[in-house]
Amino acid sequence: MTTANPKFRLQGLMLASFLFIADQAVKFIMIGPLALQSRRQIHIVSFFDLTWAENRGVSMGFLEAGSELERWLLVGLTAVIAGVVAIWMWREKLRGDVLALAMVLGGALGNIVDRVRYGYVVDYADLHFGSFRPFWIFNLADACITIGVLILLARAFLIRERDDVHPASSGNGIAE
Repeated sequence: MTTANPKFRLQGLMLASFLFIADQAVKFIMIGPLALQSRRQIHIVSFFDLTWAENRGVSMGFLEAGSELERWLLVGLTAVIAGVVAIWMWREKLRGDVLALAMVLGGALGNIVDRVRYGYVVDYADLHFGSFRPFWIFNLADACITIGVLILLARAFLIRERDDVHPASSGNGIAE
């Protein structure tokens, strides 16, 4: 049985921490210097704007918290999920999976802090092509979670771990 590599754990913790700090820094800029909540929208380029959105639910607005009790239940639920991801990351043996889980963890922690601090998650990234919006308004944490999950899925379905154990041979070239 192979154990988790402590170097991979450290890399995962560093990546999760970096993404958490980056997410909170960008949200600070949106709320503070840019005052996006009062401006509502800042046009950047033809297909991308900064648009203020308060997400009181989880991904794509599901499980919207309409009361303080629901808000704190959502905080608890997402904290438990983040805890499971952290344990999974700590036990994971493959660097690619550790780093993907770190992306999910860093993003989840960023959104949990928002929900505790403000009662909602601060969203601002508005990607659109004319009136077509392929995504809801999102933030850096959401992007990290999504990319991390996609990497995990790709690795699970497309990358097969090589089997380190080879069948025993009798010496005559035929596996027993």
